[in-house]
Amino acid sequence: MSVRPPQDDDSEPETLAFGIAALDARLDEAEVNWPATDRELLDALGDPAIPYDASGSTVALVDVLDRVPVQEFETETELLDTLHPVFEEYRENSTRSVLGQLRSLLPF
Repeated sequence: MSVRPPQDDDSEPETLAFGIAALDARLDEAEVNWPATDRELLDALGDPAIPYDASGSTVALVDVLDRVPVQEFETETELLDTLHPVFEEYRENSTRSVLGQLRSLLPF
């Protein structure tokens, strides 16, 4: 069963940030000194699970960092640019799976 949201609600709809947008939000909340190594990032962020698609599927940050050859990042922008292809690969692979295809058909 589902319930229709109230029609007179003036609040903004909630959105789910995923991929580098979700990581960027975590970085904004953490105290990271640049340049930073992958281990320093994990220490500062606590190895969070980062959503990589709109369905809320997640991947551990350590797994994403392990898939790139770089271990030190000069800036936040360099980190996000380096990790973007990894998040995209996770997102693309999730939509190809049978479960991912079923999720894309459901309205939630």
